[in-house]
Amino acid sequence: MRPPVQCCVSFIFLIRVDNLTDGLVALVTLSQCPLLVGGSTAGYSRSSTPWDVGVTLKAAMLRRFALRGGPMCSPDPSWDALLNTYSHAEEQLFRDIFVGYNKWSRPVPNISDVVIVKFGLSIAQLIDVDEKNQMMTTNVWLKQEWNDYKLRWNPANYNNVTSIRVPSEMIWVPDIVLYNNADGEFAVTHMTKAHLFYNGKVQWVPPAIYKSSCSIDVTFFPFDQQNCKMKFGSWTYDKAKIDLERIEKNVDLKDYWESGEWAIINAVGTYNTKKYDCCHEIYPDITYFFIIRRLPLFYTINLIIPCLLISCLTVLVFYLPSDCGEKITLCISVLLSLTVFLLLITEIIPSTSLVIPLIGEYLLFTMIFVTLSIVITVFVLNVHHRSPSTHKMPRWVRTVFLDFIPRWLFMKRPAPDEKDHHFLQPRYVSSRVNPSPLRPPKIDNLMSDSGCSISPSILRALDGVHYIADHLRAEDTDFSVKEDWKYVAMVIDRIFLWMFVIVCLLGTIGLFLPPWLAGMI
Repeated sequence: MRPPVQCCVSFIFLIRVDNLTDGLVALVTLSQCPLLVGGSTAGYSRSSTPWDVGVTLKAAMLRRFALRGGPMCSPDPSWDALLNTYSHAEEQLFRDIFVGYNKWSRPVPNISDVVIVKFGLSIAQLIDVDEKNQMMTTNVWLKQEWNDYKLRWNPANYNNVTSIRVPSEMIWVPDIVLYNNADGEFAVTHMTKAHLFYNGKVQWVPPAIYKSSCSIDVTFFPFDQQNCKMKFGSWTYDKAKIDLERIEKNVDLKDYWESGEWAIINAVGTYNTKKYDCCHEIYPDITYFFIIRRLPLFYTINLIIPCLLISCLTVLVFYLPSDCGEKITLCISVLLSLTVFLLLITEIIPSTSLVIPLIGEYLLFTMIFVTLSIVITVFVLNVHHRSPSTHKMPRWVRTVFLDFIPRWLFMKRPAPDEKDHHFLQPRYVSSRVNPSPLRPPKIDNLMSDSGCSISPSILRALDGVHYIADHLRAEDTDFSVKEDWKYVAMVIDRIFLWMFVIVCLLGTIGLFLPPWLAGMI
């Protein structure tokens, strides 16, 4: 017996899973070479080594070096021979199980037997929900399990190899497709390898990116909640040939990557059977229902709040003085802004006539009121610029808009300043009381009463003064009537100011109340 040699040997154990890209590289440093002591495999025990069944374990010594001043150690050739045994066993297993194997026939010993396929769904990402085209794009993994009696073997005959990975193109796989596909890719496009066990159980988990059709309900947009489904089933085999079982009741969300626009509230699968018009057989399917809710922060900041602010500008139209020439301009600007936002919404929501979103109804309702405000503003401006030469103020207008409504609206007309405007006082008196001005007695009467003669020049001067006084009285009367029409226009503006304030408040409440009552806010 040779004494143990103190050395350091570095091995790289490459664990290959049937040419899969996933490999485990383990660097093992041995301070003492148990396999090299005495040139035998002393210290090795199969039971003490963590062998992974179904994998090919290959060891290669990259470099041999001894400690400083130490001797070189050489591996035992029996080590490579022992490891190559498992590689040869797996290769032999591949050759044996596929001899005479027909992948086109169902894996059942009797034609009347049913292949039970266990099906499950795992979602990795909710990529997109296209409201315009009514599609949902998802990244999913299809979990499928079934038993193939033709792919069984005895592990004892193949050095305890209990499972292998085989290309899915080499074995029988169920033709499970997505029924409600929206882009023509019904089946799995990337054919990954299947995991085959010695008892005939086959596990196949291919990834897929599906675009499924989804009926979008935009009634409460952007506070909406959608119910999208994905229907999986065999396309050609009926229930007498293939039956489905759920692996899990719900969709697996362990590997789900959260979306920035949608939140998955619930995702549950149901087993169904249906008889189609084309065939007499009954076909099973498993339908997964995804309850998803939109995250409304983006649309609230960029759509709803600007719409509400623009709608509030409509109220300011009736607060502008009628003398200001920008009332019509402001109304038209608000109307154009609301039209732009309405066009943005029509680009997002689907082109359907079934429902109209609440925000669309709100914008349409506001646009109608803005249009009405333009009509009212035109009428108010017409009232504001009326005069006695064009219009005569009816008594009911004077009673309603100068006395009754201002009291209800807490409007008080300022009284005239007698100290500074004593000459203009009659116009206010005439506007409220309408006294008939008393003309002074004629000059002839004065002459006859006084019994004195007045020169003709004085008479002409007095006639001129009378003419000027009459003209000033007429101007006072016209001015007072114009002021009354302006005040009527101001009262009409104040009426519609409060009406539009109430409408804006009710519209805002009507926009948020239905989604809140439905539990979506």
